[in-house]
Formats: sequence, structure tokens, C-alpha cells
Amino acid sequence: MGNKENSKEKLVKTASRLFQLQGYHGTGVKQIIEESQSPKGSLYYYFPDGKEQLAIESVNLTAHFIKNKIKESLEKEDDPVKSIQSLIFEMAEFFQKKLRIEGVPIAAVALETSLISEPLRKVCQAAYNDFQDQFTQKLLQANFKEEKARELGIVINLMIEGAFLISFTSGDAEPLLLVADQIPMLLQQ
Repeated sequence: MGNKENSKEKLVKTASRLFQLQGYHGTGVKQIIEESQSPKGSLYYYFPDGKEQLAIESVNLTAHFIKNKIKESLEKEDDPVKSIQSLIFEMAEFFQKKLRIEGVPIAAVALETSLISEPLRKVCQAAYNDFQDQFTQKLLQANFKEEKARELGIVINLMIEGAFLISFTSGDAEPLLLVADQIPMLLQQ
């Protein structure tokens, strides 16, 4: 049983990395199998619906990791301004060290597939909803009104996602740092 779980996990992790680097359409099933060092039949054994099902699992894995990182970071400080800024500073540092090379986790799949695959669009949407919900919950804990907290959760997530995209394009974390600088003004009550 351990080998089956290990093969499936290797396929998902390899696919996640390749989708981030090359996009959904730039990544082939053969490459995923080869780079994961998995037996040829294992991909369709674990993912009978093929590449799309594997991409859904990859997005879910990445989204779960990111959601937990956001939650963990936001819990370090009671003050929502400080906690959100701290999260963005962590992201900027991570970007400088690693993401600049590895790509944007969910955006590549979302942009490439949202018009052609409803299941992938939905899983990407759910991931982004989970991210913004973390910000909303933090603001609710700080006594923001529910509607305002929801709107700001969306805006904060949009700002971070946009900053990631521009940071990735420019190869520089400055856009993320600029977003962090705007959080105090955005969250004034």
C-alpha cells in the first residue's frame, strides 16, 4: 500500500511542479510519468480521467498547502494589519528565494484552462475562495463588519495575486512589498 501512495503522491507533486513551470498545455503526460519515475500505467490507474484529473489533484494539493501557510502566518499576530503585512513579507522573501524560479502556483492552470475545463475552473475558483476566506476570517476576528471583511478579504487576495504575477514577470519582489505597504491604509476603520 505504501508504494501505491508513494507513486500517486510522486505523480501529483511532479505534475504540480511541471504545471507551475510550463503550464497545463506545456506539460505532457509522458513527461510527468518520466520525471516522477512512475510506471507507465500508474497515471491512468490513479487518475482514470487522465491529465485533467491529475491537474485537479495538483491544484488541490497546492491550494491546501497555500491555505495552511496563509492561516499559519495570520495566526502569528492578533493585529490584522501586522499579520497580513507579515504574510506578504514572508511571500516576498520566499519569492526571492524560490518562486521566481518555480512559477505561480495556481494562476498558470487557472488562466490556461478556465475557458475549456469547468472542473479545473471550479477547483481553481475554490482555491482562491479559500485564500480570501482566510483574510476575511482574520478581519472578522478583529471586529470588522461581515460585509466589509468579505470585501476586504477579496481585495487583499486580489492584490497579492496581482503582485505575484507582476513580481514573477519582473523577477522582483517589489510589487509584493508595495502591496504590504498599502495594507494599513486599506484596513483603516
